[in-house]
Amino acid sequence: MPRLEEWLTKALKATVPVSAASIELITGGRSNLTYRVTIKDERPVVLRRPPLGHVLPTAHDMSREFRVLTGLDGTRVPVAHPIAICADAEVIGAPFYVMDFVPGRIFRTLEDAAALTEHQATRLSEALADMLANIHAVDLDAAGLSNLGRGAGYLRRQLDRWQRQWELSVTRELPAYDTLVTRLDREMPAEGDTTLVHGDFRIDNVLVDTTDAARIAAVVDWEMATLGDPLADLGLTLVYWTEAGEVGWLPTPTNATAAPGFHTRAEFAAAYAGRTGRDVSRIEYYMAFGYFKLAVVLEGINARYLQHQTVGDGFDREGKAVPLLIARAHQILDAG
Repeated sequence: MPRLEEWLTKALKATVPVSAASIELITGGRSNLTYRVTIKDERPVVLRRPPLGHVLPTAHDMSREFRVLTGLDGTRVPVAHPIAICADAEVIGAPFYVMDFVPGRIFRTLEDAAALTEHQATRLSEALADMLANIHAVDLDAAGLSNLGRGAGYLRRQLDRWQRQWELSVTRELPAYDTLVTRLDREMPAEGDTTLVHGDFRIDNVLVDTTDAARIAAVVDWEMATLGDPLADLGLTLVYWTEAGEVGWLPTPTNATAAPGFHTRAEFAAAYAGRTGRDVSRIEYYMAFGYFKLAVVLEGINARYLQHQTVGDGFDREGKAVPLLIARAHQILDAG
């Protein structure tokens, strides 16, 4: 790929030809593609680009993600230092950007979490609650992110937006989806605070310091970041927050939090509320909204899989999870 080699050589000010680089897909993600680029005698860097095919409108905006990283660089929310962005799709077939490589551990599965003591798992739970609170406390003006999104009316816009994404991705009839949209519309809470929201905050979207299991080295995957209701962020985090006895039903194996020592969902929500002072009494609605959003995302991934436009393993499971997620959202609303 001579054009990529030429671009990287200039962007990185490399002292050796980039043709000597090794490029390795970093697995685990289900959306944007992430590669570790290692050049002999140079520091490793990370390249991010959109997925192959079936890219939905407004999704996978590389310039937006790069802007968020730039704004957060040096704040209390640790991120990989952004290096350069390439808007020229001719270089690799899509826009992309390059950032520093941050060494760190990802805890995604129970097997990963086996490396933690119960005390370390508890401390990591607290660090995650701290980090989500820090994200929601970012000074938007200082970070240059005050116009990242419209903020007010967030839940209404999100409901409308994800319905449109569903219509562009859906591969089968699912009547329970239509009923869920009606319920989410009817039971929507009153407008709350407006903050920076990550949009996909969960344990495997942070890199944990390799020497301190309670320190988060970087928060990653900012492609859904915007301005909106922070409780929607918390609700989605709780969707991914697996408890003991729940392992195996979500398609993505984010079950590390089922290991001994991790907070329960209720404990995590309480820890967040204690740090922010926010009322989380209607968190069930936000969790149901999170299940809805995840169902739409996975239906989009399933559409790419059916079109043979995915890279990596495990994509055959995503479509099967969609009706389960919709059913779970109904159950949460019923319980609430």
